[in-house]
Amino acid sequence: MGATHGTGRNEPGDFVNGIINTAVILALVSNAAFIDLAEFASGLFSIWAPHLFQFYIDYMGSFYLKNPKLQRPFVNSIWSACTFNLGPRTCTFGHRDFANLAYGWCAITALSTFDYTKGGHLILWDCKLILEFLPGCTILIPSAAIFHSNTRIAEHETRYSFTQYTAGVLFRWVECGFRSEKDYFATLTAEEIEEERKLGLERAAAGAALFSTLDELKAGWV
Repeated sequence: MGATHGTGRNEPGDFVNGIINTAVILALVSNAAFIDLAEFASGLFSIWAPHLFQFYIDYMGSFYLKNPKLQRPFVNSIWSACTFNLGPRTCTFGHRDFANLAYGWCAITALSTFDYTKGGHLILWDCKLILEFLPGCTILIPSAAIFHSNTRIAEHETRYSFTQYTAGVLFRWVECGFRSEKDYFATLTAEEIEEERKLGLERAAAGAALFSTLDELKAGWV
C-alpha cells in the first residue's frame, strides 16, 4: 500500500490492489499495533540516520504537498509504502530491492511465532552476517544496496513480515521538478544531459555521505 510511480504512468499514483486485498490492507494499516510499529521504525530511522531522515522529510514533504490525494499508509511514519507478507511461512530468496532509493533505508519487522534460533535468520550477504531475527524485532537496512534473504522455518511454525520503504523514483520525480525523468531530459540539451549523467555519480556519493558515523551519533546523544 502507498505511493509509487512507473508501470506506464505519467505521474505518481497509488498501488492498485484487488477488492479483497484492499479490504485486508486497510484493516491492517488501521490496526493500533501496526500504527505503533510504523511509528517505532520511523523513530529508529530518525535516531540512527538523522541526516538521511531529514533528506526523506525534505523530499517526501515536497512530494505530498504536490500530491495530497495519494495514500500514505501511516501518517506517523516517514515511508511512503508498506507491504504485509502473511506467509504462513514467509521466506525470501536473496535479493536487492532495486526499486528503492539506492542509499535509502527500509524497515523490516518479523512477526508471529517461530524458533528464531533454528530458522527465520536474516542473512546480509554483502556483510557476511547471519542474524537471529526474533519475532517482533525490527531492522533498518539499505535494502537496494545490500543483498539479503532469510532462512526457512519449521513446517509447523508461522512467520510473517511487515516492511516499510520508499521507491527511488519518487525522489527522482521531485528532483526533476515534479515530472518524470523522460519529460525532464526532453527539456535538456545534449551537453546538459551529459552533465546530468555525471551528476548522477555525485548524487550517489552525496547520498552515502548522509549516513551517520557512530562518533557523530554519540556526539548528538550527549
